[in-house]
Amino acid sequence: MSEAVRNLEPKAMWNHFADLNAVPRPSKKEERVIKFIKNFGGKLELPTTIDEVGNVIIKKPASPGMENRKTVVLQSHLDMVHQKNASTQFDFDVEGIKMFVDGDWVRAEGTTLGADNGIGVASIMALLSANDIAHPPLEALFTIDEETGMTGAMGLKGGLLDAEIMLNLDTEDDDELTIGCAGGIDVTASGLYVERQVTADCVAFKMSVNGLTGGHSGMDIHRGRGNANKLMNRLLMNAANEFGISISSIDGGSLRNAIPRESVAVVCVAKDQEKNLKTWLTVFEAEIKAEHQTTDPNLKVSIESIETPAKVLKADFQIGLLRAIYGCPVGIYRMSPDIEGLVQTSNNLARVLVKNGAYTVQCLTRSSVDSEKMDEAEAIKSLFQLIGSKVEFGGNYPGWAPRPDAAIVTTMSSLYKELFNEPAHVMACHAGLECGILGTNYPEMEMISFGPNIRGAHSPDECVQISSVHKYWKFLLETLKRIPEA
Repeated sequence: MSEAVRNLEPKAMWNHFADLNAVPRPSKKEERVIKFIKNFGGKLELPTTIDEVGNVIIKKPASPGMENRKTVVLQSHLDMVHQKNASTQFDFDVEGIKMFVDGDWVRAEGTTLGADNGIGVASIMALLSANDIAHPPLEALFTIDEETGMTGAMGLKGGLLDAEIMLNLDTEDDDELTIGCAGGIDVTASGLYVERQVTADCVAFKMSVNGLTGGHSGMDIHRGRGNANKLMNRLLMNAANEFGISISSIDGGSLRNAIPRESVAVVCVAKDQEKNLKTWLTVFEAEIKAEHQTTDPNLKVSIESIETPAKVLKADFQIGLLRAIYGCPVGIYRMSPDIEGLVQTSNNLARVLVKNGAYTVQCLTRSSVDSEKMDEAEAIKSLFQLIGSKVEFGGNYPGWAPRPDAAIVTTMSSLYKELFNEPAHVMACHAGLECGILGTNYPEMEMISFGPNIRGAHSPDECVQISSVHKYWKFLLETLKRIPEA
C-alpha cells in the first residue's frame, strides 16, 4: 500500500514521507527518528548537529546564483500523535504507519497518518536532498516533542541559527498563511481516594461511550464535537442519581491535544435496578445521538455484563468527583473580539482516569491572550481544589503575536495571489505552533506558517489531500525563489 504513496508526485517528497512513516516516532520517544534524520544529513554530507535536547539542525549552502539571499530556516517537528481506533490492532512503538491512497487523499489504516507534521519534515528532506531546486542558504530545524509539551522548541538556544526568516511547515489549510497562534498550559488534577467493598446484591457492567469524531483540540475545538469524557460523566451522574450506581473505574481519552473519542467505565448497580438501568441507557443514547448527529454521527453508547469488581468508590467521593468533572469547562471559553472567527480561549478535558484508589484529570487550556489562558487555568484549578485535588500546571508555552507588516508576509501574500488567482487568508490560529516559543530566542526573525490540506489531525481519520500537496509544494518552491537579498 505504501508503494502507491511512493508513486505520487512530487515523488521525492512522498518517498521521504514513506521512509519517515516507517520509523516509530511518538512524542517523548523520538530517539529512533532523531537518529534517522541525523543519518539522513550525514549521507548528504551536510553539516548536521543535534542540540542538547534532541533537536536536529542541518545546514545547506545556497544553490548557484542564490548565495547573496537571506538565509531561511525550514522548520517542522519530528514527533506525531499516536491515536488508533479501539478495534485496530497496532503497536506504535514498533510498527510503521500503514498508508493507502483513497482517491485524492492519503490515509492510514485505523491510525493517525502522521501528516502532522510528517509532510513538513518530508518537504524539508526533499529540499535538502535535491540538486535541481533553486534556494537561498537553508537551515533545516527538526524539533522534538511538539505535540506533548513543545520541549524541543523550548530547549532551542539562541545562536544556533543564523537565518532572518523562518518558514514553519505545520498548518493544515492550503489557502491560509498563519502569522500568529495560541499559547497553552497543561492542567492536571490528581488525588487518592478510599474504596469500599461491593455489596452482595450488585451486578456489574462495563459501559462505553465511543465512535465520536474527535480531532485536534486546538484546530477543531470550534466545531462543537462531542467530548467522550464529558458525555461519560453525564451518563454516570444521571445513572447515579436515578439508579444509585457505584463506580469502580473510569478510563477516558488519551492525549491532551486530542478531543477524546472514547471512554469506558466499570459500574455496579443493585440487581433489582438492572433492567431499569438498561432501559434508561437506551433512552440516554438516543438523546445524546440526537444532540450530536451532525458532529458525531457514529456516536455509540453500550453496556456489557462483566464479573463484579471487588471495590468501588465511596459515595461521597464519587459525587464530588462527578460534580467537579461536570463543572469543568470544555470547548470555547471566548472568541477573539479582534479577529473574526478566531477562538481566543478554550479548554480540552482530555483525560480522565479513576482506578485502584487514584484519579487523574488532564486538561489542555489554550489562548492567544496569556492572561486569559491563566485565568481559565486558575478557574479549573479552583474547581478541583474544592474536592481536595492536587492541581499542577505544566508545559506552559507562549502564544505567537502576529506581525502582519513583516516583509515575508507581504511577499508570500502577493505570491499566493499571483500563483492561484485568489487572495490567501492571512490569519492567526488556535493551535499551538512552535513559532512563538522559537521567537523568544530569535526575536528579530520573521516567521510564517503554511502547509497543505490535512483533515482529522490527531485522530485515526487523519488524511492529507494529494492535489493540495502539489499546490503547497509549488508555493514553497516559488517562495524560496523570491527570498530577497541579505
